[in-house]
Amino acid sequence: MPYRSLIQVDELRPHLDDASFVVFDCRHDLMRPDAGAQAYAQAHIPGARFAHSDTDLSGPKTARSGRHPLPEPARFMAWLGSQGVDSSKQVIAYDHAGGASATRLWWMLRWLGHDNVAVLDGGWEGWVKAGAPTTAEQPAIKATTFSGRPRDVSVDVGYVLSHLNQPSMVVIDARAPERYRGETEPIDPVAGHIPGALNRLYKDNLGTDGRFKSAQELRAAFQALLQKRAPEQVVHQCGSGVSACHNILAMEIAGLSGSRLYPGSWSEWCADPARPVARG
Repeated sequence: MPYRSLIQVDELRPHLDDASFVVFDCRHDLMRPDAGAQAYAQAHIPGARFAHSDTDLSGPKTARSGRHPLPEPARFMAWLGSQGVDSSKQVIAYDHAGGASATRLWWMLRWLGHDNVAVLDGGWEGWVKAGAPTTAEQPAIKATTFSGRPRDVSVDVGYVLSHLNQPSMVVIDARAPERYRGETEPIDPVAGHIPGALNRLYKDNLGTDGRFKSAQELRAAFQALLQKRAPEQVVHQCGSGVSACHNILAMEIAGLSGSRLYPGSWSEWCADPARPVARG
């Protein structure tokens, strides 16, 4: 059975020696970019490769781009192949931040047409708490060739700007409420949000145990937020196009497929002072 949204610890454990599974450790700290790789070197799920949010899952930054622009598809596909991923593989991603970074890899694989990808529910903490095995050993990787084609699942800054205040688009901002309101901004140079955007902190998709809430709970929450708008009208953003993917996954779990990502997100939006900013 392919896993296309979430996989539980007890479902992954029997597949640690399964050559058809490829696991990625996506742990990342925005304030300490090397922390994820250091944590991986100390201990990780056996067989897991490391995926760095700043390099492996992003392209080069420019003065006008967001902090985590999408890489060129060919470059990302070459990296996937170097990590042993081809179209036959079941990919699993995990992190230690409730899925904030793992869902970026989940979304990127789906962007290239690879649907057999899932996020480990509960992440690294859930794995360790369950007493599942860990190791510091580097996996032996057999390179292959990944072939995909980008799907129409994202929008650019021009699309967002041209659709502001139109009923055909609703933006959902995954950042913390105080950042959304513009009360504080610890990372980007401008505080505030895209005019008309709604706020849905990605962590609200999780229960107290760090796992995703049920499909029914998530569906009720997003339907209350969207007020009868269709998923196809939804554009997700955050600070740099990473944690916004968490809301996309939550909507998928809820049976609300079809929303899209604005990869540049707030860090790209606020890079141009001509673009409008809302606060409050």
